[in-house]
Amino acid sequence: MNCVKIVSCLKGSFCHLRLVIALWLCSYQNVVALPLLPKPGQIPSTSELPSSPNSATFQPIEISPTMIPHYPFHGEPLPPMYPSFPKTYDPVLTGRCPVNFSVISSITAKTASDCTQSLSTVVGNVICCPQFNSLLHIFQGFYSNHFDTLVLQNALADDCFKDIISILASRGANSSLSSMCSVKSSNLTGGSCPVKDISTFENAVNTSKLLESCSTVDPLKECCRPFCQPAISEAALQISGIKMTLSDNKNIVEAPSEIDTLNDCKGVVYSWIAKKLRFEDANTAFRLLSSCKVNKACPLDFKQPSEVINACRNLAAPSPSCCSSLNAYITGIQKQMLITNRQAIICAAVFGYMLQKAGVMTNVYELCDVDLKDFSLQAYGQEGCLLRSLPADLVFDNSTGFSFTCDLNDNIAAPWPSSSSVTSLSLCAPEMSLPALPTSQTLGSSGCHLDGVHFLLSTILIFVSTLLY
Repeated sequence: MNCVKIVSCLKGSFCHLRLVIALWLCSYQNVVALPLLPKPGQIPSTSELPSSPNSATFQPIEISPTMIPHYPFHGEPLPPMYPSFPKTYDPVLTGRCPVNFSVISSITAKTASDCTQSLSTVVGNVICCPQFNSLLHIFQGFYSNHFDTLVLQNALADDCFKDIISILASRGANSSLSSMCSVKSSNLTGGSCPVKDISTFENAVNTSKLLESCSTVDPLKECCRPFCQPAISEAALQISGIKMTLSDNKNIVEAPSEIDTLNDCKGVVYSWIAKKLRFEDANTAFRLLSSCKVNKACPLDFKQPSEVINACRNLAAPSPSCCSSLNAYITGIQKQMLITNRQAIICAAVFGYMLQKAGVMTNVYELCDVDLKDFSLQAYGQEGCLLRSLPADLVFDNSTGFSFTCDLNDNIAAPWPSSSSVTSLSLCAPEMSLPALPTSQTLGSSGCHLDGVHFLLSTILIFVSTLLY
């Protein structure tokens, strides 16, 4: 049944009944059973390998290395999603970092798992680097519990940073996390932020407001209607000593050095929050805040799609040469990394805008059956895997190695940008006040009013927006 037809219903109370039935029927879709994981140590035969779903599955799909049936890119090294069991050993520490790392072992273990050598490069943007940054914030907060400062001196920061990397590497993590995540030991020092000791910080900042705002971060609201993020920015501004200028009702920081100072002061604020919260609570909050930032941009590197442009310009009907060029280009893009469902929407818009700017005005996504998951690494046979937009972790199993969860593994078409700019793209539902529930008058014999339809459609839009998290 076509859901659009529900607006053109008959008059009277019979209209309301048809409207309800139509929406109820539209909510049904075919579902398929998720494939069962093989028993530990059992290698599935060819006949037992799962095929890609033909219709939507409403549960996230857990991808384990033993469930990957084959690798579509022949002649190339195997991807890092095949069974891997990291070798562990005793780390060699500097002996100059005055911290008992065993106290924060739960967070270091989680970070080592999320940044495992075999998967770190493909989950670095979404899972590994956010978790690594969270660990550093928690380490700073833990250090400040024993000293009257929220940061470390330069020499001490170097030693402790080396110890952290050594501990993670000894548990199977990538030893190049510093370069991969663009993090240095100076991140532990507070940089150019003028306030670094606890007493001065607490005298300058409304700490009760900061703690109330960030002790519990709402995973469904924070990214679109932030509560903790403004509190962190306000506290960072208060200890930075920077005076803001007001322009067009927006606070503007003019000098690049001031931006660096604000970022350094944000690190100090994170350290104070980590000092006040339990390790797990702080980690949850920091990962949620990171997810807001991660899902605002497309992390993929798009090279100039010259062949796609030449093959698809001035196209009005499906073209084998256009679709072949487009699929070959996307195949190269998708091998970069695993991305989230929200990132995939942005990536599709960015790439579509590149094509539009070069003269490809036809919706080639629709003509060539390009789906959102095509922009992410192939992890389920020849099916792309989109990670959840909410924070996730890699899971280690003694039998199957590391696994992760794919979300939205059904064939959701990639959205073709409708405007000439991607700057207006927003994945947050606009502020809205829902209309009142339809009364007997609006659903009476006077006909089928659009107010009731608007209420139902508004509710559906909110539900769809919630699914993206």
